[in-house]
Amino acid sequence: MITSHFPKCVVIFTFFVLSVGALDTFTAAVYEHAVILPNRTETPVSKEEALLLMNKNIDVLEKVVKLAAKQGAHIIVTPEDGIYGWIFTRESIYPYLEDIPDPKVNWIPCRDPKREWDLCPRRSQGVSL
Repeated sequence: MITSHFPKCVVIFTFFVLSVGALDTFTAAVYEHAVILPNRTETPVSKEEALLLMNKNIDVLEKVVKLAAKQGAHIIVTPEDGIYGWIFTRESIYPYLEDIPDPKVNWIPCRDPKREWDLCPRRSQGVSL
């Protein structure tokens, strides 16, 4: 399913780049917002709560990006940590992170999203972070 959308996205992106590249000037928008965070960032939350908070931040960003585009912005800059925030401990950031499987593992998450994956493989091997 993803591979069928890939060529369309590439074509649309190429036309966008070519059309913007033909302009003599660009209009840029810079946006920053108060990131929606859990009540206590030093205490880990569940993966579900982390996803809920990130989706709320994505909803905010989506609205302002669309508004900026309607107002003529060609380039829209958002905060680097605008989806999940920055005030975390090493342990409390884990629910917000996505694990990247070892290349030796023959698994493509988009094709097999229901497969279980150990999100802390180093801990399961006895290595502390």
